[in-house]
Amino acid sequence: MEIEGLQKLTLLDFPGRVACTVFTPGCNFRCPFCQNASLVIDAPVKGAEDVEEFFSFLSKRKGILDGVAITGGEPLLQKGIAEFISRIREMGFQVKLDTNGSFPEILEDLIGRGLVDYVAVDIKNSRRKYPLTSGCSGQQLGKVEQTVELLKSGVVDYEFRTTVVSQFHELADFTEIGEWISGARRYFLQKFEDSGEIIQDGLSAVSKEEMEQFAEAVRPYVSEVSLRGVY
Repeated sequence: MEIEGLQKLTLLDFPGRVACTVFTPGCNFRCPFCQNASLVIDAPVKGAEDVEEFFSFLSKRKGILDGVAITGGEPLLQKGIAEFISRIREMGFQVKLDTNGSFPEILEDLIGRGLVDYVAVDIKNSRRKYPLTSGCSGQQLGKVEQTVELLKSGVVDYEFRTTVVSQFHELADFTEIGEWISGARRYFLQKFEDSGEIIQDGLSAVSKEEMEQFAEAVRPYVSEVSLRGVY
């Protein structure tokens, strides 16, 4: 298991919980607007010693933190992810997992073993524009579709979310996304922000008005649709 970063406190990453956030290196997608390019492309690895340092930190936060959010990169690329989460759960913490959805078999196993409390899946775009937006293959998109159906079955609490970028998204995409995830529990449209280390330069956010229009396109299909990062 490889850890490439730790945010020691967050009130945002794990809904309803006080948590820390663990960042893992490596990803099988290449989304141009990725906020964590350094974790995706040629990410250095600190190694197992830092894993033990993380658990030492976590042991000192019992009674302060409720949970751990695991993000990346793509955490399900990590060979030791199940054992890592098991140790967290044994210490009494809840776990949120962020994933691009391309490993449904691994996700289903983790859920079936009771290791994950909340799953957040990035819906990169409408299915017809997925390769353009994420660099994924048709086979990988099929895996994402499996993950969508798995979570819609209600096996664990979850959210779907899309980071909205003016160069990649338009109104028709959100109608198609709504049709795709129809019946989902909740869906968030996230405002794009340039973190300073995105994969492709020159990208920009859409206006608040456009974000609201996009949300309206999804609302006929999803129970709860909200905006993030829009004020």
